[in-house]
Amino acid sequence: MAAPKLDRNPSIRERVEDTLHAHRNELVALLSKYVSKGKGILQPHRILDTLDEVQVPGGSVFAEGPFLDILRSSQEAIVLPPFVAIAVRPRPGVWEFVRVNVNELNVEQLSVSEYLRFKEELVDGQHDNPYVLELDFEPFTALIPRPNRSSSIGNGVQFLNRHLSSVLFRNRDCLEPLLDFLREHRHKGHVMMLNDRIQSVGRLQSVLTKAEEHLSKLPADTPYSEFSNKFQEWGLEKGWGDTAEHVLEMMHLLLDVLQAPDPSTLENFLGRIPMIFNVVIVSPHGYFGQANVLGMPDTGGQIVYILDQVRALENEMVLRLKKQGLDVSPKILIVTRLIPDSKGTSCNQRLERITGTKHTFILRVPFRNENGILKKWISRFDVWPYLEKFAEGTPDFIIGNYSDGNLVASLLSYKMGITQCNIAHALEKTKYPDSDIYWKKFDEKYHFSCQFTADIIAMNNADFIITSTYQEIAGSKNTVGQYESHTAFTLPGLYRVVHGIDVFDPKFNIVSPGADMSIYFPYTEKDRRLTALHGSIESLLYDPEQNDVHIGHLDDRSKPILFSMARLDRVKNITGLVEAYSKNAKLREHVNLVVVAGFFDAKKSKDREEIEEIEKMHELIKTYDLFGQFRWISAQTNRAQNGELYRYIADTHGAFVQPALYEAFGLTVVEAMTCGLPTFATLHGGPAEIIEHGVSGFHIDPYHPDQAATLMADFFEQCKQDPNHWVKISERGLQRIYDKYTWKIYSERLMTLAGVYGFWKYVSKLERRETRRYLEMFYILKFRELVKSVPLSVDGAH
Repeated sequence: MAAPKLDRNPSIRERVEDTLHAHRNELVALLSKYVSKGKGILQPHRILDTLDEVQVPGGSVFAEGPFLDILRSSQEAIVLPPFVAIAVRPRPGVWEFVRVNVNELNVEQLSVSEYLRFKEELVDGQHDNPYVLELDFEPFTALIPRPNRSSSIGNGVQFLNRHLSSVLFRNRDCLEPLLDFLREHRHKGHVMMLNDRIQSVGRLQSVLTKAEEHLSKLPADTPYSEFSNKFQEWGLEKGWGDTAEHVLEMMHLLLDVLQAPDPSTLENFLGRIPMIFNVVIVSPHGYFGQANVLGMPDTGGQIVYILDQVRALENEMVLRLKKQGLDVSPKILIVTRLIPDSKGTSCNQRLERITGTKHTFILRVPFRNENGILKKWISRFDVWPYLEKFAEGTPDFIIGNYSDGNLVASLLSYKMGITQCNIAHALEKTKYPDSDIYWKKFDEKYHFSCQFTADIIAMNNADFIITSTYQEIAGSKNTVGQYESHTAFTLPGLYRVVHGIDVFDPKFNIVSPGADMSIYFPYTEKDRRLTALHGSIESLLYDPEQNDVHIGHLDDRSKPILFSMARLDRVKNITGLVEAYSKNAKLREHVNLVVVAGFFDAKKSKDREEIEEIEKMHELIKTYDLFGQFRWISAQTNRAQNGELYRYIADTHGAFVQPALYEAFGLTVVEAMTCGLPTFATLHGGPAEIIEHGVSGFHIDPYHPDQAATLMADFFEQCKQDPNHWVKISERGLQRIYDKYTWKIYSERLMTLAGVYGFWKYVSKLERRETRRYLEMFYILKFRELVKSVPLSVDGAH
């Protein structure tokens, strides 16, 4: 019997050629339609929508089939008549490029470099310069193990442990790096874990066996101090545990690793080694404070995230250090910018303790120019000239936040040789379509040439990257992820990235945050409700006076409230929500709309986008005569009141809406769901993973606002007929939060990741020395030059 033949999957080029052969007229009609639109970039929806414009005898043959699959997987098409080049993404993280000459009907496969060069002709026209600077990190990462299934993206540490535990622990000689790693541990000069009496793996196993026998005879709660002298004589130092029970657990884990290692045991053991005592978290931009800052320019969810993060991290570090038997206090330092003109906030204080903590502080470092300390706030898009000298301290572990913080973290980790973690929060490249190819149009206002360069440097320098969702890394079947958009792109005239970041890299790990459950808790927990705030909340919502806090009024207080709260900028799309509500008579009939966002007076804002959105909001109120159904409340900085506001709106059987054009995670979504408020949120970004559509909430597409408004109107119509429907969605939303989105789960995972990556950095090629030298050259030769194009801010200038 003949062996079955294994057919390979045809390439994208072959599939286009097959379609051209079988359906020549139809394909020519479609491609000609693309070409007729003239030179430019076609986005995915336009690629598909053009199908409806093509008329051929007998109807479309593309209704289903391989070519329609190609079109559905296409992320952009570059039209330069007579050529059409298509970027096809069959699955997350995997790309192919083809180009069709519509006049000659030939098809060619393009490399990444060839595709980007063709795309650059949109800006520069045809050019023959073969010496364009190309960034290619693939040679440096070729030997680093990585998964190849898209479903494995974001589970880097699990993959790394599986792969490297099988490689490193094949025989006793391979265990020597683990022994060396344990002997390296010191804190302030004090030896931990192992001393120099243990010089070999055989000796380590012998001592562990002896210690195991000794501990088995002691009561489980025997303090380490009672047997520390004997252990020290054998070669064992502090760090194994605080009691006989905990020390024995740790030793059993290590014995299992030495004898028959498996990935989960190895991860568990590494996560319990005392490695992290001092953590620096970098977040330079915005007004970083604990009160009266939310809603100010560049100051929103990232601040809330970090404040909640450090409280959870301190609790976890204290618990771990105690369980490790160490009388050591952790220290967490948030490094941010000192702003002398602090607008009534604490941002002019150099050192500030985080409330609810003992060991966590904000350290503020000023930006400086030739005249000394810069006193005024400046936009996150203008910070680049100030970052190189922005840092101090010697931590064990550094966490960067956003593009500016991640760059500072990269500089520090490179200088000190410490483990670096990046958290993007939001990468601007995906928020502003075509901001790479047309960077020159954006650069005067946003300085994206600096930002995208900083992002590439920081991504490749980091030991590991944590994201809140899979979508942040690799998007979905039909949308490109934030990080994935940095795989290949071009800034014409500057450089071309042919292999920037690989989303399959095991440095990526999904670690989702939660909401502060001391502030955000279910509306049903009556004993915890802040009823003392109800008077001020009622005034906020219903007081007819028009002032600096609220404008507009609600005539019918019996209606549920549709509620949103966000910064007032283009991407957050609050004005888009107001317009969608305004145009839907059924939705206006069922609910009132309340938004908390920004200022009312454009003169009070320094933020370019916010000023535009303020003006647009006033125009919408006037155009659609929203008085009586709409309330606009200025940004609210009291988190306790905001938490109770969510619950108060839940009392009305209202709902929360997050209408952003793109949202990296969606902390307000988690907050609202934690309070029991049914939630509608954008399907572009993290909320698509937080919410299970129709089960624990609803997805809306802000690019189809009429459909979104209809979905919300239908929900309230159903709730009116069946009030239990509202309760069902509320309860399912809460359960989703408890299962996946808490700070306790987050902090445990982050500390374990820091330990695991610290180990692999020590024993393997994950130190990425070659990559870092390449990045150093790129930083000095390119980034420093780009920064010179950013005007230095002058106090008093706008």
